[in-house]
Amino acid sequence: MNIGMTKVKSERLRKGWSQQTLGFHAGVAASDVSRIENGRMIPYACQAERLAKVLGLRTEELQEPATDAVSA
Repeated sequence: MNIGMTKVKSERLRKGWSQQTLGFHAGVAASDVSRIENGRMIPYACQAERLAKVLGLRTEELQEPATDAVSA
């Protein structure tokens, strides 16, 4: 599964959440959130499902590119 990393980051930022907050709500380590967003880690299916759920997305939507600009 190739996850659109910028989609995770853009949705997290849209909610005003830190990586730690997203990780807490999704049950994923903040360090893993960072690695996922930066393309250094592909999340397990269960992680992708939890991330999508707390971000209010379908898992398939994580594979789509972000539509808004994400600042580094």
